[in-house]
Amino acid sequence: MTVIRVWAPYAKEVQVILDGTSYPMLSTRHGWWMLDSPLAGHGSDYAFVLDGSGPLPDPRSPWQPYGVHGFSRMLDHSLFSWTDDRWQAPPLSSAVIYELHTGTFSPQGTFQGVAQKLDHLVDLGITHIELMPVNSFSGTHGWGYDGVGLFAPHEPYGGPAGLKELVDECHARGIAVILDVVYNHLGPEGNYLDRFGPYFTNRYSSPWGNAVNLDGPGSDEVRRFFIENALMWLKDYHMDVLRLDAVHAIIDTSSVHFLEELSQEVEMLQARTGRHLALIAESNLNNPRIVQPREIGGYGIDAQWNDDFHHALHTVLTGEKNGYYGDFGTLSDLAQAMEEIFVYSGRYSAFRGRKHGRPVRGVSGNKFLAYLQNHDQIGNRARGERLNHLVDTGRFMLGSALVFASACIPMIFQGEEWAASSPFQYFTDHQDEELGKAVVTGRREEFAAFGWDPGDIPDPQDPATFERSKPLWEELEHEPHTSVLAWYKGLIRLRRELPVLKDGSLSQILISYHEEEQWLAMNRGPVMVVCNFSRHSRRIGIYDGQKREVLLTSRSGVVYREDSITLPGETAAILLQS
Repeated sequence: MTVIRVWAPYAKEVQVILDGTSYPMLSTRHGWWMLDSPLAGHGSDYAFVLDGSGPLPDPRSPWQPYGVHGFSRMLDHSLFSWTDDRWQAPPLSSAVIYELHTGTFSPQGTFQGVAQKLDHLVDLGITHIELMPVNSFSGTHGWGYDGVGLFAPHEPYGGPAGLKELVDECHARGIAVILDVVYNHLGPEGNYLDRFGPYFTNRYSSPWGNAVNLDGPGSDEVRRFFIENALMWLKDYHMDVLRLDAVHAIIDTSSVHFLEELSQEVEMLQARTGRHLALIAESNLNNPRIVQPREIGGYGIDAQWNDDFHHALHTVLTGEKNGYYGDFGTLSDLAQAMEEIFVYSGRYSAFRGRKHGRPVRGVSGNKFLAYLQNHDQIGNRARGERLNHLVDTGRFMLGSALVFASACIPMIFQGEEWAASSPFQYFTDHQDEELGKAVVTGRREEFAAFGWDPGDIPDPQDPATFERSKPLWEELEHEPHTSVLAWYKGLIRLRRELPVLKDGSLSQILISYHEEEQWLAMNRGPVMVVCNFSRHSRRIGIYDGQKREVLLTSRSGVVYREDSITLPGETAAILLQS
């Protein structure tokens, strides 16, 4: 006997269409409807009819083989044969994270295609892959942040079975899996949740659509909807970590914030399963409360992205000053990001027109992620340029040294490790023609305001925009890509072999720099990282009397003596006390 349940407090009458036949459902408590059916089971197609309107897909559909508007399909998770019983994810403190987009990462654009590239990731030294959202969304390709079937893996990627096979294979190869989930909004196409209940609120607004109702009437069930979604990915798909998109857009005035409740639920699941589970948040609030323990008023999230590190490093490398980059640009900013995590920890932000952030005190650096690039910082540019399109290869490699030498958890974006020539552009496949036109027009108008010719902005709806965003794997056989890959392998190897680089202690970081000469030197215990950002050779004095050996340089020509190191222009060197 299978119990079919749906929360539909707005409805006065609910039917379920099961394998072509309609059955009335019984109203139970708190807006729930149910039906016991001996005919339903794994593979049964079904949909709901609310007060004569429908059929509508299940808000908690585990499988959407016909797309976001089609019938749902039942799924028995117990039928999959996992082989990862002894698997334990490595701690985030020792992680090297690789963010990827399933649809573009491989030529196939599927979960199986990702699995076929695991040899490359293992050889690189990756410990965790981070999948951009794989929930069901409109069309065949997109970034995934406009998901509407939050419980159903995207069918064109390989559906539920394909995702489980990928996770199982990753674990067999020693790689943990992070899944990007979106709980601050849902996409516009195929979103039927507001037909069922008060999932959204007009009390708040979201840049991407209706705000989720987490603190108004009916919000108890809405909170459970999202929390049970998170637990499903961890439990039924064996995900190791969830990355929570844009938590600054999750508005909740409840006494117990949604993030606090979620972290507690994940901690309880970890206790029940004995598996290492974690949560990572994306936030632009510069508020350490997100990663502080619940016992002292924090939310208990395990780590969060640190955009200040990215912005400080990006502006030093590129000189860009548009938008939020106008708040950064000096070596002083970069040094503060390395030593204190947040550059804006209470000081005035010209971009925001107000003071921003608060200091990080008593929190480990490995509660934060550092990155040279990510999908947002590439794809939200007008033409999706990677950093290596904006600066030369030497300067690009120089920047990566600080990512891996920082006290934070390093993350790279697909293709970064070989300075891929392909862009990563914003692409969509909306089936609603008017919505597709609106997306194209909106993006062109957005960048026209910054002086771009609308004709230069790639059309998100054009399949060529999606195809252009696929890395060219054949580049791995050619320069300069081969040398960049060797550099990244060397950085990851040092991260793995030198315990101090995985130590998140901020107190042992000592940085000196010279704004005019454009060099920066950082000591982390026995490790020294020296960076010459100028285009000219620089001799940098070393006066502590310690003997060191040069472990890695981004280019040849580095000359080390006990009292100085001379670096060619745009070069980084990593040294270790003998």
